[in-house]
Amino acid sequence: MKRLILCADDYALSPGVSRAIRELVLAGRLNATSVMSAGPDLQAEAAALLGLGRPGLQIGLHVTLTGGLAPLTAPRLRRFFGLTGLMLRCFTGMVDKTALSAEIGAQFAAFDRAFGRPPDFIDGHQHVHLLPVVRSLVLDAARRHAPGAWLRQCRDAGEGLKGRIISGLSGGLIADAKTAGFVTNPAFSGAYEFGRATDFAEIFPRFLADLPDGGLVMVHPGYVDDALRRVDPVHEPREMELAYLAGDRFPQALGAAGFVLG
Repeated sequence: MKRLILCADDYALSPGVSRAIRELVLAGRLNATSVMSAGPDLQAEAAALLGLGRPGLQIGLHVTLTGGLAPLTAPRLRRFFGLTGLMLRCFTGMVDKTALSAEIGAQFAAFDRAFGRPPDFIDGHQHVHLLPVVRSLVLDAARRHAPGAWLRQCRDAGEGLKGRIISGLSGGLIADAKTAGFVTNPAFSGAYEFGRATDFAEIFPRFLADLPDGGLVMVHPGYVDDALRRVDPVHEPREMELAYLAGDRFPQALGAAGFVLG
């Protein structure tokens, strides 16, 4: 059997998202989660996750520079960006690298305080860690704060335009991570258009097709609550993913594809 890393993104984004991820971890349906250390209840959410006592659970840092949470370095960085705006700034060089570096470093430090150790791995909300400028700042912070961590690359990300863009951006990260002495995951999948979440039970098995041993699939389960509605536009797809991952069809899909979580 091949080993799969199944990672739920966005832990600490909202109470409902964190609770859903903990339930799936406790049920043996996830073996990794990436944490938004800018989340407003990080200390309590970290304690609850660690309190599950699940050996082998990988806990990573979900570097956050976009979306509705407040930056840890505000007012220096007044607010997070929209994804398109951040991409334009990075590709045109019109980004304040000093401010971004300070925010990224603060997120690493907040993770360390909350969990008592560095993250096992590093990725980014909306894959911002793949962007030029941002990826070099993330690697610099990783050298200082988490030299033993691995980084998420997203080549062959999945279906549609989003998957192709994420895949294309991954080449730079893979090369830079190798030069800096960091390991990346051997393969990745899980990108799809959230508007198709009603088809998630049909989509998920395709994530596993041709994925090698040690490959990673990202998911976004969660319960929708008022806190989530205030900070993030992705609502109903989270509950649809949660229902699938908690149900009977998910382990059947793993077994049919020759995978175990590990």
